[in-house]
Amino acid sequence: MLVVKIGGAIGTGFEKLAEDLKDYRDYVLVHGGSHEMNIMSEKLELPPKFVTSVSGHVSRYTDDETLNVLKMVYSGKVNKSIVESMRKKGINAIGLTGLDGGLLKGKRKEAIRIVEDGKRKILRGDNTGKVEEVNSQLLKILLNAGYIPVITVPIECFEGGALNADADRAAAAIAGSLGANTLVILSNVPGLLKNPEDENSLIENIPKTQLENFMDYAKKRMKKKLLGASEAIAGGVKKVIIGNANLERPLTEALSGKGTVIE
Repeated sequence: MLVVKIGGAIGTGFEKLAEDLKDYRDYVLVHGGSHEMNIMSEKLELPPKFVTSVSGHVSRYTDDETLNVLKMVYSGKVNKSIVESMRKKGINAIGLTGLDGGLLKGKRKEAIRIVEDGKRKILRGDNTGKVEEVNSQLLKILLNAGYIPVITVPIECFEGGALNADADRAAAAIAGSLGANTLVILSNVPGLLKNPEDENSLIENIPKTQLENFMDYAKKRMKKKLLGASEAIAGGVKKVIIGNANLERPLTEALSGKGTVIE
């Protein structure tokens, strides 16, 4: 069993991956949509707001208006465009959010501690959470019936309603719940870089027992990817690969070891 996560950042295309995916079976695809979300937010005159936690993780502040835009962009334009591309390649894809069938559930964060202008603050009114429960039975039913689930946020709050959640960590939770051997995280960079400005500084291999020692190299969104990798390994996934979505055969090349391999 394989779980593949593709990022929503600018520069991350999908057509090459769709062509590559048609040669695979028994996998789940998880995707983000941050770039399209930023574009739509600007068009609607709701400029995106990002906050940095005290631990250095950057995330989108999701108030009620932003959550409504997220539902429209992630589960609408992005998810259905990906499903459309896959079905054109003959892949029996089915699009889902974490809300569908209670697929992904989590607890709403009552408040988040952030750093702003060098000061620590407590921020409330943020509709975010972490995936704590996966309806793996639903995924197994779909997989056994020959469907390829294509999954995105929002997720379902235990108390009811929708929440934003990090897609990398959601993919990790899904991989763990399905007993996947491998989680592949594809983005617009080659993997974890010692120097984010130098693609030749790729860190090719990280023993899982030493993952914490490499966290300082992760900047911005890469921090969440390494956190997701750590959670996947803790959940029983044997290997996590952070690879480049813009290669000719991105999944195949990642599985051959091109990227950062954690095992």
